[in-house]
Amino acid sequence: MTRLVAIQTDITTVEVDAIVNAANSSLLGGGGVDGAIHRAAGPQLLAECQTLGGCRTGEAKLTQGYQLPANYVIHAVGPVWHGGKHEEVTLLANCYRRSLELARRHGAKSIAFPCISTGVYHFPKDLAADIAVATVKGAVADNGMDVVYFVCFDNEDLKRYQSLLA
Repeated sequence: MTRLVAIQTDITTVEVDAIVNAANSSLLGGGGVDGAIHRAAGPQLLAECQTLGGCRTGEAKLTQGYQLPANYVIHAVGPVWHGGKHEEVTLLANCYRRSLELARRHGAKSIAFPCISTGVYHFPKDLAADIAVATVKGAVADNGMDVVYFVCFDNEDLKRYQSLLA
């Protein structure tokens, strides 16, 4: 049975097999979680990302974790919120699904997700949390994952995820 846990911490310090990066489509770093992961992983992460040719919204690509405590970084490109009329819900759910598929394919038993698309992409936080938890619950039933962490940036996000997981 997969444990689903909400925590409030710096995702770059979580000791898991894979962490998910809320990446942009270039995969070449950015602000927020993306920038923090690139800084913590070291320059080798950017060098590997430069070989991947970017990534489409709703998809994910895997790299090594380099100087992070995680073995892998899964770069998921979430949608920018445009009022919900441009498949944003489906694209966000796909980020979680694709990330779990890549993790499983590489033997990961633990994974940590940030709150994808809720920062500069302005996805409504309540809706994003609902999608994240529902998608992960549906996907982990048979994928052999031991633990999935939802890593929250602030106390408000933590309470939101804890209530959904209760």
